[in-house]
Amino acid sequence: MTLTTDSANPSVTSGTSGTDSSPSPHAYDAGLLILRVVLGLTVAAHGTQKLFGWFGGGGLEGTGQFFGMSGYPSGETMALIAGLSETLGGLGLAFGLLTPLAGAAVLGTMINALAVKWGGGFFAPDGVEYELLLAAGAAGLALTGPGRLAVDRLLPGLRAHRLVHGAAAVALGVVIAGLVLLIRN
Repeated sequence: MTLTTDSANPSVTSGTSGTDSSPSPHAYDAGLLILRVVLGLTVAAHGTQKLFGWFGGGGLEGTGQFFGMSGYPSGETMALIAGLSETLGGLGLAFGLLTPLAGAAVLGTMINALAVKWGGGFFAPDGVEYELLLAAGAAGLALTGPGRLAVDRLLPGLRAHRLVHGAAAVALGVVIAGLVLLIRN
């Protein structure tokens, strides 16, 4: 049996033996693509609700009022930051562009959403299950990288995802989210 290692993700191997049960690199990449696109576009849509009022959202003014009532100073500024983080982070995940940073942007925003909704239980609509799932998905994608079906693969220096880059991005998202939460009343 001969094993080959995927250069983009050394943990993915494929064998030439019919008994090898490890996933092929193509299955791995297809799975990451589906996860990235669905999670990314979902988060980006939420961002456009905040920025433009699309999809029944409050726009900057309405979302800014919500942020103010939730204890954040400068509600409209915070709505702009959250909207941009969700829109750009979500699109980055969907396209697989600057994936660790896109994941960090979504993770940081979802940590703040978790803090706002905390205390409402676990299950939707008042609980945190949705925000927790988006945060975990974003962190997971930051750590694993986008797979081979991504824009990152076309950019020099980003072709080979490194765990250290993903871990640094996750840490950045957590630290910035924590700093934002410190200014919340």
